[in-house]
Amino acid sequence: MMLFPMPFHSLLLFVVWLLLNNSVSAGHIVLATFFAITIPWLVDGMRDKHPKIRRPWLAVRYVLMVMKDILTANVEVALLIVGPIKKLEPGFVAIPININSDLGITILASTVSLTPGTVSAEVSKDKAWLYVHALHVGNEAELIASIKQRYEAPVKEIFGC
Repeated sequence: MMLFPMPFHSLLLFVVWLLLNNSVSAGHIVLATFFAITIPWLVDGMRDKHPKIRRPWLAVRYVLMVMKDILTANVEVALLIVGPIKKLEPGFVAIPININSDLGITILASTVSLTPGTVSAEVSKDKAWLYVHALHVGNEAELIASIKQRYEAPVKEIFGC
């Protein structure tokens, strides 16, 4: 076991302890050091191991693409809302997902929910399906293909899952 399994957390604990006590006396430094080493060491086994970002530049590109999609979807949703209501075809769509990490599934579901007009409703217990509610489904196969290609594929590539 490493002395500092979570170095950032150790540093944060050390600094916060000294700031909360408003003191840099020897006793507080010793106690802050004790907490900074002991607490992360005790809780290290409780952490979920998340996949690392393997393609950081792709992650940056993904964030920029999602921001562009959010802006575009805002305009599309506004036009749908202003238009005749009978044009709307809301519905739930089951999207098969091939991501095996909880973090990847969470990012995919969050991305879908951030994009106006779609909301992630649920992930199946076996983590094989993402249920999405769309304001206007239109072509179900096209919606599924769009989410898988635009969002799922980059998430899998970014995290290698």
